[in-house]
Formats: sequence, C-alpha cells, structure tokens
Amino acid sequence: MTNRQLYDVIIIGGSYAGLSAALSLGRALRTVLVIDSGNPCNKVAPHAHNFITHDGRPPLDIAADARAQLVAYPTVSTLSGLVEDVIPHENYFEVVTDDGLDFISKKILFATGVTDLVPHIPGFAECWGHTILHCPYCHGYENTGRRTAVLGNGDQGFELAKVIRQWCPDGLTLYTNGTSTLSPEEVFLLNSRNIKVVENEIEGIEQSDGCIQAINFKDTEADHPEVIYTQLPFRQQCPIPEKLGLDMTEKGFIFVSKCMETSIPGIFAAGDCLSLFRSIAHAVASGNKAGALINKCLIDEFFNE
Repeated sequence: MTNRQLYDVIIIGGSYAGLSAALSLGRALRTVLVIDSGNPCNKVAPHAHNFITHDGRPPLDIAADARAQLVAYPTVSTLSGLVEDVIPHENYFEVVTDDGLDFISKKILFATGVTDLVPHIPGFAECWGHTILHCPYCHGYENTGRRTAVLGNGDQGFELAKVIRQWCPDGLTLYTNGTSTLSPEEVFLLNSRNIKVVENEIEGIEQSDGCIQAINFKDTEADHPEVIYTQLPFRQQCPIPEKLGLDMTEKGFIFVSKCMETSIPGIFAAGDCLSLFRSIAHAVASGNKAGALINKCLIDEFFNE
C-alpha cells in the first residue's frame, strides 16, 4: 500500500450527480475527491426547468452554487482535470489524471455522463440545446404552441411524436429524414391526431444564433418549424468504464445493482451514464442515492473487518 492519502471515495465527474454524491458523502464525514473535466452535456442549454427551487435558472449557475456549498465540508476536495485511468489494486483504486497526478481511494464513483452524437446535418449543431431539444419536460412548456417538429423514424420517432403532441395543441410534423420505417397503422394514428409525416431527406438547417430559420430538404420546398425535438444516439463520455470491462446495458448505459455498484466491486455509478432519464433533478437524486449507498458499503466493511 502507498503512503499517499487514501480517500474514502474519488468521484469522477463533477456535474450534478457527482456534486450531489459529494455532498451526501461529505455530510457523512467521508474523505472525498471530486475530479471534473468541465464538460457537462447541457453546457449549451441557456436555462434549466422542472427542478424545484431552480426552475428557469441557467444550469451552469446551479452547478456553480453546488460547488460553492461543498466548501463548507472540509473532507471534500475538488480538482479540475481529466482522469485518464483507473487502476484496481487489491484493497484500493489508483486514479491517474492527464497531467500526471495520481490518487488512491477505497471506492470509485463514475458520474461521467454521456456525449450526444450530433448528426452531420449543416446547422444542427448550432441549434442543439437552443431550438433543437431532447426533453419536453425540460423545455416543452416554454415552447407550447410554437410550430413544432420531431426528428425521428421507426418506433422511436413514433413514440416521441406521441409524447410531443401533448405540448402541441395545433399538431406537429414528424421528419423521418428519408424513407419512413413507420407501419401504415402508425402513420394513420399519427395523422388522425394531426401529426404530419414528412419523409424527405434533410439537406441542412438555416439558423441564426441557434434559432431555426428553415429546414431545407433535398427534393422539396423548405419547412419552417420554430422548435424540433429529437433523441440522439450517444456514447459514454468517459472511456474508462469500457476499458475496465464494466458491464453495460443493451442501450449503452453502465449497468449497476440496486446498490448502484457496477460489475466491479467497489466501483459505483450515478447520473446520466446509467439512465435514460436525463435531467438535473434525476442526476441530483441519483448522486444523492449513490453517496448514501457508498457510505453504507463503507460502514458494512468497517464492521466486518
């Protein structure tokens, strides 16, 4: 064993889930190091919604307040940096950063989130998080009644269009961006609820400061929605869980037990990296739960020594 400080927990990822876990563990008198690369997936979103006491606030401000509140807990430390490796040892884990620093801890918590894979449609990236959105519970209320479209195909596009219709009393359009893979029954049901299906391939998006001006198609005239909802494919933001061989779900999330422990004992996960429910509120709840369960795990180990 090394003579370096042995942290109880090192948290990789210092956004909402990681900060929430750090608060829970700090209040349990655990020594915690939070290492964050400063790249949250919602960094382009101007406002956060559906999170009580913070509805409408800039998400980066919420995270900044959380970091400031952690200062009150002397056992919690934070570090700006990118973790390059996690090395399991017999009784501890070694964490190595990209600038050569290394630390050791009894437990690891991945709160590293996911990265959305933006399609190669000109103008899409500029609108993502502004007028091209992924969550109606976060942004639907503010966009109620605006000209709305959904980008998707097959069962995923069908189900998303059904959900978004709740915020669109005048109906909406489903862009399949090419030949539809919806069944005739699905198309009929959507049409009967004033949801138009457009199969034309999208050539590009005209935009100004992230605001959609027009959707240009390859073989027909442009359309002019004000907001588009879509569900993008994603990858784990941090490659280390895959490198370690952690079990993943079919959808690409980190698999955890009811105790939020991964397939490697002593390594836990929380937040967007393990759940389809991507919101600040859910990430905070997930991190809080993980912190409490990690503390319980450490308590059990102490009494079983």
